Amino acid sequence: MLSETFKKVGLLSLGISLALTSCSEDVEETSTATAEPTANLEVSQAIIQQVEDLGMNTNYVRWDDFYFPDGSSEPRLFLEEDVIITPEELSAMAANVEESKSGKGDSKQYRTSSLVSQGRTISIIGYTGGSQALSQKERTALQWAVDNYNRLSGVSISFNLTFGTNYQDKDMVVYNNTVNNPNGAGGSAGFPSNGLPYKFVQIYGLTNYDTNVVEHVITHEIGHSVGFRHTDWFSRQSCGQNVNEGGDTNHVAGTPTGYDPTSVMLACFSASEDGEFNANDITALNNMY
Repeated sequence: MLSETFKKVGLLSLGISLALTSCSEDVEETSTATAEPTANLEVSQAIIQQVEDLGMNTNYVRWDDFYFPDGSSEPRLFLEEDVIITPEELSAMAANVEESKSGKGDSKQYRTSSLVSQGRTISIIGYTGGSQALSQKERTALQWAVDNYNRLSGVSISFNLTFGTNYQDKDMVVYNNTVNNPNGAGGSAGFPSNGLPYKFVQIYGLTNYDTNVVEHVITHEIGHSVGFRHTDWFSRQSCGQNVNEGGDTNHVAGTPTGYDPTSVMLACFSASEDGEFNANDITALNNMY
């Protein structure tokens, strides 16, 4: 989860939040927790091996309950504190990495995830129903975040934003999940699959932050959903840490390889964020799309 500096959520053994959009979205969106409690699920050696094959840090993998906008939940794997994935999606990612290594993959992909199909208009909805509805401030921040992407004329993907509760047929839904994350501040999402962005973008604990900070968090999580890794994945320096998240991270040409203190994709955020891309974020988006 993207979390505020010095107020990070203690999700260090997060499962693979590389949540790739599943082929069976309708099933996922209406499902509830499996018969087996999440607490009884173990991170198997096969899962550890797949995470290792992806080059990601195996110390940051765990099962936890993933909550949908309607409040239903199911167990999923969490990774890197703001990326979510199912075991099936993890297997697909691992296979994609092997394909890339064999020279058969698309050279325009990160080796740890697919990208959204070039030229796609992404339907995105801000959720307005029930206990997980976005506040008015969060809706404004979502509009600003979408504007961040849509104003980049050289980028082939774009967003069509609406607000409401009918999210099932949308490519992406942004909702407030504070009710299930009472002690933290930030967000979570996943990585693309099958040419689609990751569908479920959660934010939480941002009531006391201004609109620019909320815009930053949403822009960041949408960034994961279209294929971004953390800019400081090699150190998590923005969180006051010195931890390598690992992963088959391909450097995007034209951007720094060292620490970039103003990138919107840093692992942690501060209370003074302006919510805008820096020049390197824009270069990366143009080179990805």
